[in-house]
Amino acid sequence: MLAYSALLTLALALSSPWWLLRMATTQRYREGLRQRLGAVPKSLRTVVEGRRAVWVHAVSVGEVLAASRLVGELEAALGDRYRVVISTTTRTGQALARERFGADRVFYMPLDFAFSVRAYLRAVRPVGLVLMESELWPRMLYECGRGGVPVVVANARMSDRSFARAQQMQWMWGRIMRKPALWLAQSEQDALRLVVAGVRAERVRVAGNMKYDIRAPKQSGLPEWIRSVAGGRAIFVAGSTVDGVPAEEELVIKAWKESLRGETNVLLVLAPRHPERFPAVEVLLRSIRYVKASEHLGAGDGAEISSLGIDVVLLDTIGDLAAVYGVADAAFLGGSLIRKGGHNPLEPAQFGVPVVMGPSYENFRDVVAKLKEVGGIRIVQDENEMGKVVAELLTDRDEAKLIGETGRRVFEEQQGATARSVKAIVSLISGEAA
Repeated sequence: MLAYSALLTLALALSSPWWLLRMATTQRYREGLRQRLGAVPKSLRTVVEGRRAVWVHAVSVGEVLAASRLVGELEAALGDRYRVVISTTTRTGQALARERFGADRVFYMPLDFAFSVRAYLRAVRPVGLVLMESELWPRMLYECGRGGVPVVVANARMSDRSFARAQQMQWMWGRIMRKPALWLAQSEQDALRLVVAGVRAERVRVAGNMKYDIRAPKQSGLPEWIRSVAGGRAIFVAGSTVDGVPAEEELVIKAWKESLRGETNVLLVLAPRHPERFPAVEVLLRSIRYVKASEHLGAGDGAEISSLGIDVVLLDTIGDLAAVYGVADAAFLGGSLIRKGGHNPLEPAQFGVPVVMGPSYENFRDVVAKLKEVGGIRIVQDENEMGKVVAELLTDRDEAKLIGETGRRVFEEQQGATARSVKAIVSLISGEAA
């Protein structure tokens, strides 16, 4: 740990000019800095006072969504003596977590230094730390082990890239991966990879993918607003699109213009993955009639906006995409035409919406395999094929309904990972806290 801390300090010192410039010019780099450096919020101290705390860490929006049911079911299973608190790494994850769980018990994950990690462990006194997916920080794991705090990695997966890296550096990663007391893997393949990478087999269980259990928030008003903007037209949602050369939004817009805009007259809902890219995506829309969801929701009647001949809705809000899929007639999952590993096809599948993805879906290989096996998803190779496939789905409604309903059945059949994970976590924590 001395060598790790020295290297981390050196890296921070060498990169400090860049960080200082970013903090001086960009709000998101300043936000939460005091908490990251070990300043524990008073509200968090109050929340855990007199309770046994369970600390759940969800890096960003995707992990917060996956943790939403876990947090509620954990508290229900553990009872009033316990309180679940939630940390995030990103600003967008923080915003969504505050909205879902309340600001008092949500905070930024401390930087992986002894002084900041220890400050939170002293204040929160957790009886367990639950890390969503595979967010491993050596100092945090070491201090939890030193303090007798069991660590659970929930919804654990190991991508192709992570697996290759773990094999190449097993001398280091093997030691780190043996620290958690329990790994709850998404699939048999993930479980096998974890063992090969150095995790003790008896500490690995296959619990399933908690993202099968995600339910869209019912309180969002955006879906109905978008439906009224469409004015009876078909709605094509392109969600979680990412940057690249060219940007994935450029590919989607090209496909929409060439295959969907004319004959089928489709409203495009474009939802970039990262909020900081919203301005850049607006530039791509400069020659198209579009509206930003953040500016018009609640400020104008969707039907009035529809009369203006709007072609594109830019979904520039956080945490609403899952619900917006519910009004889609077809959906494209981003990060798949650009080689980023894809995003979760279950979010639209739960509504019976036919799903289209590009060839890069490594991050959700198990999910996509299940959908492909029964014909519940369409995989395309490029934007030209995507445009043609979506046009076919919007024209042949029987085929679209068959694909959508097949995807919905896969979603429903695979549920239950959250319940299995809660049972395993409660068993571990109850044993430690007894």
